[in-house]
Amino acid sequence: MILIASLNPGKARELRRLVESAGQATETLREAGLLTPYEESGATYEENGIGKARHYAALSGRVAIADDSGIEVDALGGAPGPLSARYGGEGLDDAGRCRMLLEALRDVPDADRGARYVAVVAIARPDGEARSFRGACEGRIGREPRGDRGFGYDPIFFYPPFDATFAEIPDERKQAVSHRGHAFAALAAFLMTDEGRLFVESAGVRR
Repeated sequence: MILIASLNPGKARELRRLVESAGQATETLREAGLLTPYEESGATYEENGIGKARHYAALSGRVAIADDSGIEVDALGGAPGPLSARYGGEGLDDAGRCRMLLEALRDVPDADRGARYVAVVAIARPDGEARSFRGACEGRIGREPRGDRGFGYDPIFFYPPFDATFAEIPDERKQAVSHRGHAFAALAAFLMTDEGRLFVESAGVRR
């Protein structure tokens, strides 16, 4: 059984769906009783994702999958990036961070509101062995929140090919194009190789 190493309910739900679609049984941190948050201190998505996966793999004694993700806004020089979950301070929720980002871009014309979601999915064993996989999705920041699906910045991340925000797109459709979906597709491809199977099975995890 693979541990889904996220205490964010929306992210844990999305990661669980992605992992189980690849035929792996899962357990969340809450189900495992591991409720102490991992303090992300890395400067990159890779550092945070791998650090989190290694931390919970060591605590649980099983293979763990974690991710770090963020939104990069061109008009803000790529910010908030790896600091996306802490944008505006710890007191803000998802809706508050969306409002703050919209305010920061209030006078920015549509042509300059380009943005991308970036995700790094990491898998780690209790012995510290780890791999990471990156994915990205290009879009732009809308003018107001739209939709009630997803989490994070989804209500204001407009995806032109679908003429909709990520919060307006059904989960299955979003998974096919999202940053996390692309990163996980790379992880799933790895798990299907001889190297990937050995990575999991040598840690004592059964399919």
